[in-house]
Amino acid sequence: MTKSLEFKPQLFETLRHYSKKQFTTDLMAGIIVGIVALPLAIAFGIASGVTPEKGIITAIVAGFLVSVLGGSKVQIGGPTGAFIIIIYGIIQQYGFEGLTIATLMAGVFLVMFGILHLGTIIKYIPYPIVVGFTSGIALTIFTTQIKDLLGLTMESDPSDFIEKWIAYIGSFSTIDWWSTGIGLGSVVLIALWPRVTRQSALSKLPGSLIAIVVMTVAALLLKQYAGVTTIETIGDRFSISNVLPEAQMPQLSWEVIKGLVSPAITIAILGAIESLLSATVADGVIGARHSSNTELIAQGVANLASPLFGGIPATGAIARTMTNINNGGRTPVAGIVHAAVLLLIFLFLMPLAQYIPMACLAGVLVIVSYGMSGWRSFSSIMKNPKSDVIVLWVTFLLTVIFDLTIAIEVGLICACLLFMRRMAETTDVKVISDEIDPAEEESDFQLGNLEHLTIPEGVEVYEINGPYFFGAGNKFEEIMGALGHGRPKVRIIRMRKVPFVDSTGIHNLTNLCLMSQKEGIQVVLSGVNEQVQAVLHKAKFDELVGAENICSHINIALDRARQIL
Repeated sequence: MTKSLEFKPQLFETLRHYSKKQFTTDLMAGIIVGIVALPLAIAFGIASGVTPEKGIITAIVAGFLVSVLGGSKVQIGGPTGAFIIIIYGIIQQYGFEGLTIATLMAGVFLVMFGILHLGTIIKYIPYPIVVGFTSGIALTIFTTQIKDLLGLTMESDPSDFIEKWIAYIGSFSTIDWWSTGIGLGSVVLIALWPRVTRQSALSKLPGSLIAIVVMTVAALLLKQYAGVTTIETIGDRFSISNVLPEAQMPQLSWEVIKGLVSPAITIAILGAIESLLSATVADGVIGARHSSNTELIAQGVANLASPLFGGIPATGAIARTMTNINNGGRTPVAGIVHAAVLLLIFLFLMPLAQYIPMACLAGVLVIVSYGMSGWRSFSSIMKNPKSDVIVLWVTFLLTVIFDLTIAIEVGLICACLLFMRRMAETTDVKVISDEIDPAEEESDFQLGNLEHLTIPEGVEVYEINGPYFFGAGNKFEEIMGALGHGRPKVRIIRMRKVPFVDSTGIHNLTNLCLMSQKEGIQVVLSGVNEQVQAVLHKAKFDELVGAENICSHINIALDRARQIL
């Protein structure tokens, strides 16, 4: 039976019982979140390799659509730090038009994820992978900001992590101390602002915005009265425009689409993980429950619309979502207000962005990278089983040294292989050659007396404890080779604790039966549950071993063994 489409935007649910009081609260929360989102949108846009207005356009378009169509009441959508590295890589290889196509493809994938009800499945991506690539992204973002933070003059700016640090070291003599002061001052101001204003109404204002205002004024004063002209600003690097772009569809070609499938899937998976993680965290704070599949569809629509207006990939932003909650936002109206505030700023104040120092934006992103690093989670996973540590480090190092696409792909493969190994180890096979201990049994003695459970000579009982798949069949050969005595005439395989069997398990079981038949040994199955029995029947295993040799209980299996003897 197919599941119906799960698309229930929270906006329409909350408007049924909406009040003027709630609107006032949402309005204030939306205004504050819009102010918080402004410097981040500009910084994320520039760090991604695009112009600052594209970051704001993304926050406006995606933020509006995520709030209108989303499955969370308080989710705030927009550009995030997680996308910086992959966006930059796509632009370097395919140009901005390639990024537009990849984002559109990611939007299609996200909508498909929601339609196919994959929202709950994506939540099960192993935690070490999430921490690994998030920490790797944080380190990479920090690395990309060193040039602007210190005002270095470099002949080339390599994209490779190791080569970039080598270039930094070689260019350290070109450091501009005025830019360094602006950058480090921004870091200190943003870090200390919440502590200094904890008991003040000013605590509502984000430290990043305060840093941008203070450092922009400082840079202007230094230039005007001290003749300092070495502090690079946004206007020195970009032409700022406050004109809303018209929707444009990029030229599509099959060759480009094929080349962008992998990064597009990475954008979609990363966007899905981050948005659902943000929505889940928000649920725990406000005591609500989001619709994961509706949220994925909304994220998909947002990523379909954003690139048409010159935007970049977007997802749910945890920091902005928490800011919304902490300031009283409880419905999607707050997210809509946040988008409207950004639109007004874009139309009327955008030209002022040209005076913002690049070193100040670098300082903002240094703080963002520290927040993303999750070093506490990283260190706690280091105390977990070795398999988790391996997945964590593989994902982290691949993210830093290569790119996020490879890191997620290899990390998932490693996690799957280690999971399969761990599951295979949970399946235990033991041999019982004398008698079955009644103390270990539960209800298996309801059909007979205890004396009937003495195992006759020439019969060996093998008990499988756990799912019958992967290496379970090989364990039979290892155990039989270790016995070191004559072959039995009957092998009883107890499967009362086998919850399911897969094709690999059936294949191994078939090989065991064929090998036993060549040696003149009859195989009898015992305690097979209905589900496993149905799978065996479908695979025609009962024809190989004989339907009379598949027994529902150990007593029946022992009686069958005596008949064979």
